[in-house]
Amino acid sequence: MPHIAVFDTGLGGLSVLKEIRAARPDADITYVADTAGFPYGPRDAADVVRRTLAVFDAVAAEHRPDLAVIACNTATTLVLPYLRATYDFPFVGTVPAIKPAAERTRSGLVSVLATPGTVKRDYTQALINSFATDVAVTLVGAPRLAEQAEAIMHGVCVADADLRAEIAPAFVETGASRTDVVALGCTHYPLITDRLVDVAPWPVLWLDPAPAIARRVCDLLPASNPDAPPHRLARFTGPVDDEPAMRRLLARFDLRLAEPLPAPVNRAPD
Repeated sequence: MPHIAVFDTGLGGLSVLKEIRAARPDADITYVADTAGFPYGPRDAADVVRRTLAVFDAVAAEHRPDLAVIACNTATTLVLPYLRATYDFPFVGTVPAIKPAAERTRSGLVSVLATPGTVKRDYTQALINSFATDVAVTLVGAPRLAEQAEAIMHGVCVADADLRAEIAPAFVETGASRTDVVALGCTHYPLITDRLVDVAPWPVLWLDPAPAIARRVCDLLPASNPDAPPHRLARFTGPVDDEPAMRRLLARFDLRLAEPLPAPVNRAPD
């Protein structure tokens, strides 16, 4: 039975895990979250690299995955080359869905709603230069939206006005045209799309990269015929404040809370 590791800094990667689980019901899945380091967006690049490599040292030693998904845009843009050079299993990254956004817009106005870290990465600009030169792309680094999404998933009340303030710059009007596609550049955001729809000033197409990630996983990992139910675990690097509530939340994603991973000891890339 194939084993897939899905990595994020918090609960955002659950949006990706959901699609992978549906596409690969035969696979064991370990969801790994560096909750002790959340969020990665404000951290400097070297710190993100060191933390992610340290977490995967433990993941590789304890779980020996056949494939890993980096369900974090910031980690993908910074760490993927180091991970691929270090481990002998394939990695699938997460990047803003700029190409499909450019293909599906009718107004020619597209926004990328992401974290400040993802917005400023050269990789994001390279995607625009490669796939979206014929449309106007607005990059929006929402400073608090990932933390708001994490809070909502933990059952904390977040006011509509606070969410509205985070997404407002993604809605642009130019003459008779206005933004009609918003690419979600953080895996936390699809978990609260219903709230974003409610506070948006007008309807748009919200593009979630998770289905494309699941398709790529299927391309890289041959299907199997399991003779036992798959194992689905969640392991965090930080403490869980309300363990019963977290267990209920994870059960919605067919995950069982397992023992914590060792707190990452930062190491430099080889």
